Amino acid sequence: MMNLNAPAKINLSLKVLGKREDGFHEIESLMVPVTLADTLSFNTGGATGLEFSCSDASLPMDGSNLVVRAANLFLERMDIKTGVKIHLEKKIPHGAGLGGGSSDAATTLIALNTVFKTGLDTDSLSGMAAELGSDIPFFVYRSAAVCRGRGEIVTPVDFPHRLPLLLIKPEFGVPTPWAYKQWRESRELPGINYAAQVFPWGTLVNDLERPVFEKYLFLAVLKRWLLEQPEVAGAMMSGSGSTTLAVLREGIETGGLRQRLRERHGDLWVCACETAQQ
Repeated sequence: MMNLNAPAKINLSLKVLGKREDGFHEIESLMVPVTLADTLSFNTGGATGLEFSCSDASLPMDGSNLVVRAANLFLERMDIKTGVKIHLEKKIPHGAGLGGGSSDAATTLIALNTVFKTGLDTDSLSGMAAELGSDIPFFVYRSAAVCRGRGEIVTPVDFPHRLPLLLIKPEFGVPTPWAYKQWRESRELPGINYAAQVFPWGTLVNDLERPVFEKYLFLAVLKRWLLEQPEVAGAMMSGSGSTTLAVLREGIETGGLRQRLRERHGDLWVCACETAQQ
């Protein structure tokens, strides 16, 4: 039996540089893991083939699930016939811009490489991860990183800052392909601050706020409201949404902010966490 955490991520910066000939968009993003995480368990005892289970019944259990796809790719590529049971304990919401499914897939590759002693290095696992999805390679490195290309070119960086965060997600999600498709023709909404927010540890900026806010006005309103709160140093949508991240001021209790958030915006998924030291 082997248990591994699969951390969520936030995009502290996300710049869209243009559309590529292959249909993807060229990006540059500083991605940082956070302490919110799913947990995966791996067991080869008594397994026949690949057996997958998950605590979240709303997720698909078939070959469309990224954990199943990652496991099948690894077992086939390494020509492994031994059965394995994988259980996913889900804590990261999906459709949130937090990379939960991608992290689960990368963690599956890392774990199976250990369980079956196949000896693949990080770069080899990253190449396999890139076959599954654009931001999955990031999670293979278990580190803050600058991601370029369509997200698969990963350069790990040192990010020693432990930022206190409040993550806030409404009931709806935002499809990532849709957000990128709308990027070029989108326009800024009046009264919403899209400008880069500069701090000693880096800059908050997200080019996908423009297309997403046009359709999902609630997210624009939420960001504006958060920036008005005394506990909040900075706020921005993470990735393609729908999660908004608030970077909190040091030593702040979040009880009052959570209460006002609930009173103003209703019952939302809220998680207090911080950037993770890997």
